Amino acid sequence: MNNTLYIVVPCYNEEECINVCSAQLIKKLEQLQAKGLCSADSRVLFVNDGSADRTRDMLMQLHEQDERVAFLSLSTNCGHQNALLAGMLYAKDYADCVITIDADLQQDVNAMDIFLEKYAEGIDIVYGVRSSRDTDGFMKKLTAGAFYSLMQFFGADIIRNHADYRLLSKRVLMALDQYTEVNLFLRGLIRTCGFRSCTVEFEVSERFAGESKYSPAKMLKLAVDGITSFSVRPLRIIMMLGFCCVLFCIAWAVYDLVVFLQGKTIPGWTSIMLSLWLIAGMILISLGCVGEYVGRIYMETKRRPRYFVAESQHKPADKK
Repeated sequence: MNNTLYIVVPCYNEEECINVCSAQLIKKLEQLQAKGLCSADSRVLFVNDGSADRTRDMLMQLHEQDERVAFLSLSTNCGHQNALLAGMLYAKDYADCVITIDADLQQDVNAMDIFLEKYAEGIDIVYGVRSSRDTDGFMKKLTAGAFYSLMQFFGADIIRNHADYRLLSKRVLMALDQYTEVNLFLRGLIRTCGFRSCTVEFEVSERFAGESKYSPAKMLKLAVDGITSFSVRPLRIIMMLGFCCVLFCIAWAVYDLVVFLQGKTIPGWTSIMLSLWLIAGMILISLGCVGEYVGRIYMETKRRPRYFVAESQHKPADKK
């Protein structure tokens, strides 16, 4: 097999991981090449997402030591999803396929062998899926479970326990390049491309250095981006809640009329206040939900660039 593979690795303040990550991925490239699963033109492409530490300088040293290590530096911190997209779209001009993986290498790099075997069988998208969450702490398990449950409940088409460890063929990368939206949720966006796909399970290890950059706040933002980008179910839920409120009000009005005709007096302060707070809360939640969609429309209509590449250090083979 003479396919050129680019391993795209987004990194943000990963100075504690970069050297080990680079060494392991270069070793894996050599193993894949020895098995005939990729060509000698393959590269490891790091995307420095505006890191504030020594990540960029360390990447430059690694590039000077080994031309198989390439990197892009974005002009500022654009976020994990934009960094991934920047690396994939850059690699599409040089690679036959791309594998994306995190810099902490918690995902099992040995699963790449199976990824490429599936690619050789004609699969365009190979999704890496965690076999378990035994290595996660209680809060991580809780938030991750809530994330996927929330996404599926609101109708976002994603694969449970699939993060951003995947293989994409060149034609999938060309298809992704045609999307122009600013609010990125790659886990859902790639699903809309179609093409032949499959899943491969892998084991997850402990993070060997540094800390996870996905805080609960970022996880929540990712969930909101995914829901508002691929589903209008929240708006429909609001409409159904509105109908329920109307029915409740009609029933309450009938009850009040019956009580009035019976000549009974009921203190009404509590019921009135509860009703006011309930309705006011629903109105605010509804406005917030609609506002999220309006905000997404606002950002999309401005057509701002998703990122700027400030620097690229790359020694490719013959351009494809």
